[in-house]
Amino acid sequence: MTRLSDAFRKDRPALVCFVTAGDPSPAATSAILDALVAGGADVIELGMPFTDPMADGPAIQAANIRSLTIGTTTADILSIAKGFRARHPDVPLVLMGYANPMLRRGPEWFAAAAQNAGVDGVICVDVPPEEDDALGPALRGAGIASIRLATPTTNAARLTDVLSGADGFLYYVSVAGITGKQQALQTSIEEAVARLKAATDLPVAVGFGVRTPDQARAIGAVADGVVVGSAIVEIVAEHGTAAAAPVTAYVQSLSAALADARKQIA
Repeated sequence: MTRLSDAFRKDRPALVCFVTAGDPSPAATSAILDALVAGGADVIELGMPFTDPMADGPAIQAANIRSLTIGTTTADILSIAKGFRARHPDVPLVLMGYANPMLRRGPEWFAAAAQNAGVDGVICVDVPPEEDDALGPALRGAGIASIRLATPTTNAARLTDVLSGADGFLYYVSVAGITGKQQALQTSIEEAVARLKAATDLPVAVGFGVRTPDQARAIGAVADGVVVGSAIVEIVAEHGTAAAAPVTAYVQSLSAALADARKQIA
């Protein structure tokens, strides 16, 4: 987990970027991951495609369908991760997805396979803190961060449960809805980040609905990191196997905005 810790100790808020594994193909995903790094991403979230991605909006739902239609498997995803780790030994990689693909062979198998692939953290969207035993102990035993989600409806009592066993960073889902459809008001983000940071020493990264450099800059002025997913997935959908160059250009614009955010803080 040292890579994750280091990513949030840079001279600007961390840029966390999401793409769906296998979209438009496993080979193209590898090139897109390299493009994210070239653009300045500090943490990579690699989405594991699933048939019922309940937390995701239309863009990521469509990416899941495209990936599954061409037959992307868990083995393919782990291979992508392992190749990424060989090419980028210092950039943290997080698998994000749903319980079924992670647990169908058992938590120990998944944790060992993720560890072998060089994965730093896992976000399992549909395993609540109360069911941590389903996956959390296996991940922690393999040295992999169990990254938790907090939302606008997470009250103080619930936050205690969310933070129990959490590691890596806390992902604040800034809207009570699905990915990519709307953005929270900046004032509500500022209030939420202050509340979360008062409750934990973990870095707080804010996502859902972040699309523009201006949005990233504003959030980066108060949060430890900014998560961008749907906007990148839409670039991949538009450009397919030629997505690497436009992805790099877009991520560079976000990275520059976060550098400005830290200057504003200073």
